[in-house]
Amino acid sequence: MKRKLLIEKRDDKIRTYFIENDDIVEIHSTPASGGDADRHRLGDIYIGKVSNIVPNIGAAFIEIEKGVNCYYDMKDAASAVFTRKSGKKTLCIGDELVVQISREAIKTKAPTVTSNLSFTGRYAVLTHGNTRIGVSSKIPKSLRETYKKELSGLQNDDFGIIVRTNAKDALFQDVADEINALREEYYSLIQTAQTRVCFSCLKSAPPSYIADLKNVYMDGMEAIIVGDKDLYTRIRLYFQSELPEKLDLLKLYDDPSFPLDKLYSTRSILDKALAERAWLKTGGYLIIQPTEALTVIDVNSGKNTSKKDSEEGALKVNLEAAREAARQIRLRNLSGIIIVDFINQKEEENTRKLLHEFKYFLAQDPIQTTLVDMTALGLVEITRKKIRRPLYEEELQ
Repeated sequence: MKRKLLIEKRDDKIRTYFIENDDIVEIHSTPASGGDADRHRLGDIYIGKVSNIVPNIGAAFIEIEKGVNCYYDMKDAASAVFTRKSGKKTLCIGDELVVQISREAIKTKAPTVTSNLSFTGRYAVLTHGNTRIGVSSKIPKSLRETYKKELSGLQNDDFGIIVRTNAKDALFQDVADEINALREEYYSLIQTAQTRVCFSCLKSAPPSYIADLKNVYMDGMEAIIVGDKDLYTRIRLYFQSELPEKLDLLKLYDDPSFPLDKLYSTRSILDKALAERAWLKTGGYLIIQPTEALTVIDVNSGKNTSKKDSEEGALKVNLEAAREAARQIRLRNLSGIIIVDFINQKEEENTRKLLHEFKYFLAQDPIQTTLVDMTALGLVEITRKKIRRPLYEEELQ
């Protein structure tokens, strides 16, 4: 697969466009000037204080700074690193402990924090609270087995290791060196935490456009094109420090007469990704409506009048809608519960074919996306892991 990244600064936003085989498949947006919306980033690590416990939902609320309460799953307390304990129970009001933001605030929902800390590198992730040694399923089986065997000596009761897809083409020594660096960072942070006061930020995650560079698959990457000179300088410093072998991929595009948004039509693609309606080539369209509880995608036959009422026509529109719905879910970063209302089909075989194809399209998403089932009313249920804010919320920051 051919990949490119475009990073541009426009309208006081920094936007990253992920391109695969010449199509923009993801858009990430962050405020260029920082501020409150960008203050508590995914991956930040704090010493928080338990402000409330709600036993009936198995949750607690933890302050990471005055007035900023975060949701916390009490099951995480089993692996928590406490800096101050207020009682003998596993978790008590007033306890101070090390937590990491695992999900950003979404709409009216508070950020989520966890005691299961993660330290992410290019090739591996160190996981506190999960002590297994794992390897990405996207790495060939023989290489997976080699990694598991070579890393088995690192098995311990403090942390685990997950080897990422990017390690597929890396030298084993480079992966081992990174794991050692992550291990040193982990132990240093845990030790430092015991000497710091409540609400201290122990680790600040990099800006999201830098995190994107750390997390993106480099396999097939042809270029990382930056349309702003200051941004280019900052990103170049990151590459020199963390990815010197990929520095030649970095390109500055600064032609004022024909800016990046015109060259790649990013403005019109962004506008379409924020619109309620997404058109299909068959003449049908999707209506995409996020709500507080879930996102609804409605499939309409629209201008597709040929065989409009036939089973064959319905299947044709539905198959294209399944592909486009999967594309829009990733493009817009929709998450949580997603319900898709396809055009009704009478034949069971066609329904099976639709669900099989839809599962295939959803599986292309690097974020965990699951087709749960089709309800008795013919609605297809999907869940997608919540990590970052959806695009429409990022644009409102």
